[in-house]
Amino acid sequence: MTEEQKTKPATGETEFSQQVGEKAARKLKAQRHTTQTVWSGLGMMGLVGWSVAVPTLLGAVLGIWLDEHYRGSHSWTLMLLAIGLGLGCFNAWHWVAKEDREIHEQEGE
Repeated sequence: MTEEQKTKPATGETEFSQQVGEKAARKLKAQRHTTQTVWSGLGMMGLVGWSVAVPTLLGAVLGIWLDEHYRGSHSWTLMLLAIGLGLGCFNAWHWVAKEDREIHEQEGE
């Protein structure tokens, strides 16, 4: 449907009835995808959580090992924990942005 067809009501159809029809179509589409949305939302929360937690914990473990074997004036644990947290947040942002793009592409169809 072209942009001109979207803005002009069909013959015998008022602008109000066109708006009601569009809202009803969106509502029906949303109801069909509710189950998928709930499960994909829960899965996304788990993915975001793990994508932040794993690099943070790996950084902390590596930092503890380095602190035990190579003592210095700076804490390897704290530094690698912060780096792991930063990498994890970047990773989570990447996945959320990817899912957001996919959702908007599906809405455009």
